[in-house]
Amino acid sequence: MSRTIKDYLVIGFKGIAMGAADVVPGVSGGTIAFISGIYEELLSSISNINFSLFKTLKNNGAKELWKQLNGNFLASLLMGVFLSILSLAKVIKWLLENKPILVWSFFFGLVLASIFFIAKQITKWNFQVIFFLIIGAFFAFYITTLNPLVTENSSFLFMFLAGAIAICAMILPGISGAFILVLLGAYKPILTALNERNLRIIFAFSLGAVIGLLSFSRILKWLFANYKNLTLAGLTGFIIGSLNKIWPWKETTSWRIDSHGVKAPFNEVSISPFSFQGDSHFVLAIVLVVFGFLFILFMERWAEKKQ
Repeated sequence: MSRTIKDYLVIGFKGIAMGAADVVPGVSGGTIAFISGIYEELLSSISNINFSLFKTLKNNGAKELWKQLNGNFLASLLMGVFLSILSLAKVIKWLLENKPILVWSFFFGLVLASIFFIAKQITKWNFQVIFFLIIGAFFAFYITTLNPLVTENSSFLFMFLAGAIAICAMILPGISGAFILVLLGAYKPILTALNERNLRIIFAFSLGAVIGLLSFSRILKWLFANYKNLTLAGLTGFIIGSLNKIWPWKETTSWRIDSHGVKAPFNEVSISPFSFQGDSHFVLAIVLVVFGFLFILFMERWAEKKQ
């Protein structure tokens, strides 16, 4: 595949969008990869990372190794992801704490549009496809109703396991890796580590993420190669079920006191904007939902023209 510098810059911007999504507990970077048209190439490139690379390096040199790895693509994308996570962590944390309804409204629009985008790629609808879609939706919805763990645990092993589990969710459209971190009680420790540049925690999490990614990407690649329609149906269901998590209007049913003595929400349930206590920002929220929805449609049309 012949690409120009401009193409790789675009891939870098897609990585930035993926990184921004993965910081938010409720939005999947995998969804962004899917709707931006790079998902299957990403899975294929990741699954190429194996011991055969050493043989390629020995027999054919570094240039062939880089080609087998699809190195330009991965480097451009990952640079965008890491740049986004490191630079946007503080901004998104502030927005989630101070403007949660507006943030969730925009992402709700993004995810809502992605449902139609992924579902329309299913080439044949039958009972099995509908069954997998329903199962995926119920499973994802159930995950969004689970109570998060409360822990300040930042041991090497815990962060390693958290990285391995969360990365599997991060590359699944509809399942938010950041939300999995919330459920595990690891979201706050890793966000704090990023903000404070705690290299020990970042390394443990990253190592777990790399191992989890290399393992899980092969499974997904095999599913797309052999059961594409059913896989797409399951992913569509995941995204539908995940909408509960990113519904903008929530009511807190229980609170907790964090390690700094600050009162923070523990359990939340989705409610009608008309039942929301306080300023629901209803009009602006709807505008942001529509903007997020149209943004995805624009990206889809743009990707089609590029092809």
